[in-house]
Amino acid sequence: MRTKANPCAGLRSADAQVHQVHNARFTSLIRPATGSAQLCLWQTEVTAGAGVPHRIRGEEAFVLLSGEVTITIDGEFAVLRPGDAAVAPADSMIALTNAAAEPAVLLVAVRAGFVAELPDGTTFVPPWAS
Repeated sequence: MRTKANPCAGLRSADAQVHQVHNARFTSLIRPATGSAQLCLWQTEVTAGAGVPHRIRGEEAFVLLSGEVTITIDGEFAVLRPGDAAVAPADSMIALTNAAAEPAVLLVAVRAGFVAELPDGTTFVPPWAS
């Protein structure tokens, strides 16, 4: 973990926390708990199926590493292929859908303090971003 004494220390992939939610696996890479004051970065693996639509309270950036995924932002959608990127603005409704049999893998970045809201109004602070 990064500290003032060792500002270059990194998080080894073997030490990353992994969370499974719905049809996605989230591997936490950079977040306040690992020494970042302002940024969060994680890898998301989306298996076949549609993700849960949710409203994001802060901007969220996506870069597709492998596979193919459809991102829907406020009712508009785009198909992302490896190397493609998308940014969802704060207060937008988003969902990720993977129509393929193979998982889609993305890097996702937000600011620390990120909050999402589920369709029923429940707020959710992702543990991989805190």
